[in-house]
Amino acid sequence: MPSKLRPLLHGLLFAGAALATSWAQAQAYPIKPVTLVVGFAPGGSADILARLVAQKLGDSLHKPVVVDNKPGAGATIATAAVAAAKPDGYTLLLVTSGHAGSGALYSRLSYDPQKSFVPVAKLGASPIVIVAPAAAPFRKLQDVIDAARKNPGKLNYAAGGGGATTTSLAAEFLKSDAKIDMLMVPYKGSGPALTALLSGEVDVGFDIPSSALPHIKSGKLVPIAVTTKTRSSVLPQVPTVAEQGIAGFEITGWFGVLAPAGTPAAIVDRLNKDINTLLSEPDTKSRLQDLGVEAGSGSPAEFGKLIASDTQRYGDAIRKLGLKAD
Repeated sequence: MPSKLRPLLHGLLFAGAALATSWAQAQAYPIKPVTLVVGFAPGGSADILARLVAQKLGDSLHKPVVVDNKPGAGATIATAAVAAAKPDGYTLLLVTSGHAGSGALYSRLSYDPQKSFVPVAKLGASPIVIVAPAAAPFRKLQDVIDAARKNPGKLNYAAGGGGATTTSLAAEFLKSDAKIDMLMVPYKGSGPALTALLSGEVDVGFDIPSSALPHIKSGKLVPIAVTTKTRSSVLPQVPTVAEQGIAGFEITGWFGVLAPAGTPAAIVDRLNKDINTLLSEPDTKSRLQDLGVEAGSGSPAEFGKLIASDTQRYGDAIRKLGLKAD
């Protein structure tokens, strides 16, 4: 054999062996329970969605999918744990769109928000809803803006998960666009944040409908605005931030699943297929709609493009505003 062809042949053989190994791993996968790590406290939007997905995914994998809550530090504790996990498909991470801004907010992360992970599937998208306790004097966005301008730095708001979440970023962007000063009170998830809001400990909350909706329906919370470009199908009576005078304002929250970088492509594809299947089921779609979440779909590559796009967008805004979470 000509010497020039040997490296090429060796490369082809190596690639073939790698593909065969990946295929074999996927065929055997899973042989034990899978852990889905969530960086927020139980009871919040991310936790609710994680448990729904875990139950359905466990049925399709024929192995339990266990939800492991690791709240704190804007979900970076959970994210760091998954980044360091063995890339074998047995440790997965549920992320929110706040993941896209974490690299700009935190200067000492032990992982790279993009390079340390491989995208698996987009679970869904949702608006962020601005809410206030029923006893508060806020019924529209201008009421909040006027109160913040009258008492700069004294009006406080709940942010579940701390600084690196879409809810807290939505608040920061609103503060910038409306030229107001409000004080963030961080919590380890939507559950604790809503508890504080309902008790009157904080004045305003930024949350995902999946957590806030039951309290809105019961009349304990008043929906003031949604942050998406158009009104939410689950809260059609609630005007957008843009409709209420902040032109061009738009932030859409999303949820997804990541795996540690190096996870075999065949396992990622298997998980993506199973997750997309469960998301397409009518009962899943209905349950997600009740939570204010539009079911996701698409390939790992498509989800990766969304993460990259929002990483650029949020990163530019965070750096422009000079925000830091550490």
